[in-house]
Amino acid sequence: MAERGVNEPPIIAVTGPQRGAFGPRFLVACAIRWYGGKPLQLRPGDTWQQHQYDGVVITGGHDIDPVLYTAEPEAVPKYDPERDALEAAIIDDALVHQLPLLGICRGAQLLNARRGGNLYQELRSQRRRTSNRRTVLPLKTLDIVPGSRLADLFGTERAQINSLHNQAINQLGQQLQVSGRDLDGIIQAIEDPEHPFLIGVQWHPEFLLLVRRQRRLFQALIEAASKRSRSSF
Repeated sequence: MAERGVNEPPIIAVTGPQRGAFGPRFLVACAIRWYGGKPLQLRPGDTWQQHQYDGVVITGGHDIDPVLYTAEPEAVPKYDPERDALEAAIIDDALVHQLPLLGICRGAQLLNARRGGNLYQELRSQRRRTSNRRTVLPLKTLDIVPGSRLADLFGTERAQINSLHNQAINQLGQQLQVSGRDLDGIIQAIEDPEHPFLIGVQWHPEFLLLVRRQRRLFQALIEAASKRSRSSF
């Protein structure tokens, strides 16, 4: 593994599927570069252990296999076991080494599962006040928990978010706290206040980069990764 200089930008691993998802991964990479980071795209089959990076973004996509949180399947979605294996290993490594981590949509769900939590495998039965419609537009209301790290980043207790998921966090994993819910009370954001930077969001901030508070998620990740990178020298 090559030596890195003290003034080099923090490297942020960006995970995703073997094929597809070009748009979300490109937008995440743009957000990382926006704040001075260097994206490192990792896919199933890559030898991720050979790479050095200072932070992680687990992107969205297909549902995670319920076997990862010891549950029986209740729906018939698409699973990607190779991606599950890659991202589970990277999340576990990030947790062990206190790497800054942002989980987006399925990334937040998998983070919760790796901490021992589980998911609602379908949300239609959980909704009373919100729609099941999926859209990249910020048409859903997010209630942010006062005093949370997310509240500090967003500078508000209510925001508008998009919705592209059909599963969501049910029981929380260990050491995680809820930092945001939608109007049905469904968990939309989680965090670990004891970690340097560990946030999972159910929405897709990469599609909302024109909204300053959405960009702050990536800005805070890069700042935490930069601090960690400098401290290693």
